[in-house]
Amino acid sequence: MRAAHFSPRLFQFFRELEAHNERAWFEANRGRYETDVKEPMLRFIADLGKPLHAISSHIDVDPRPVGGSMFRIHRDIRFSKDKSPYKTNVGAHFPHARAGKDESAPGFYLHLEPTDCVGGGGLWHPDSTALKRVRDRIVARTREWKAIRAAGVSVEGESLKRVPPGYSPAHPFAEDLKMKDVYVMERFSERDVCAPDFMDTFVDACRSAAPLMKFLTQAVGLPW
Repeated sequence: MRAAHFSPRLFQFFRELEAHNERAWFEANRGRYETDVKEPMLRFIADLGKPLHAISSHIDVDPRPVGGSMFRIHRDIRFSKDKSPYKTNVGAHFPHARAGKDESAPGFYLHLEPTDCVGGGGLWHPDSTALKRVRDRIVARTREWKAIRAAGVSVEGESLKRVPPGYSPAHPFAEDLKMKDVYVMERFSERDVCAPDFMDTFVDACRSAAPLMKFLTQAVGLPW
């Protein structure tokens, strides 16, 4: 039987960090962060490469501790009223390999936080050019988009109140043309995350998101 990548200690660390989000506490507990959060996530990413590439060989799965798929623990507080220095979650992003640091390229995503664990894929806050390409593809390939929606893909994200200029309010997917984000996420319990088969659970979520990911990736001009 495979060993689990994550343990309840990951969630316990973040619960305590939320109550003591300050440098002194973090430095005193840095060893726990390394052992219970960072190292397990990096192992998970390293083991994820082969199964995720079976979905698309163009996805970047990078287990480097700095500059790789895993997000850093430090918050960007430059423009935030909340000056808490650390995130109370651990996450990883798996974008298209040709996209570089372009946040408007589709990608898979994993987020682990006490009572809030999700995974899936899509586009979050894309720039106006990428979003127009997605909307144009929905109009140009309505049958393809209809098949994705008919398959039960539950698209999430923020939406405009009205259909944007240049698109018909009478279009059969007018509500989808209002979207500012286009992604699909599955929710996991802490028990799910700590189970030995969580790798399979997450890959299944990515596989479920793959039809949407393919549509979005081709919409922005990248190969799937």
